[in-house]
Amino acid sequence: MAYYKEDDLQRFVEIGKHRSDLFEKFMAWYQACQAEGALTRREKALIGLAVAHALQCPYCIDAFSQSCLEAGSNMEQMTEAIHMASAIRGGAALIHGLQSHNSVDRVSM
Repeated sequence: MAYYKEDDLQRFVEIGKHRSDLFEKFMAWYQACQAEGALTRREKALIGLAVAHALQCPYCIDAFSQSCLEAGSNMEQMTEAIHMASAIRGGAALIHGLQSHNSVDRVSM
């Protein structure tokens, strides 16, 4: 049995069951963030897909994969966005290696 259930994405609205006012505000904000503006809907979907992979949210990956396709992206573009997010995440992990260097330097001196 998998921890994540694909059907749960369709049940997202249930999160608002006990505080519908907060859920409605979240949904309004979420939808406004995806609206066409200085960035196109396609660009925002690619950003969403990249972030979804960096955060490792399977629900977001599913949703933004579909959003990317609906907005006109292809798999080559989607793959580049995923690699960009992965490269940033990898670089962020590496730069934090300096923390261990600094820690060792403090106790070694």
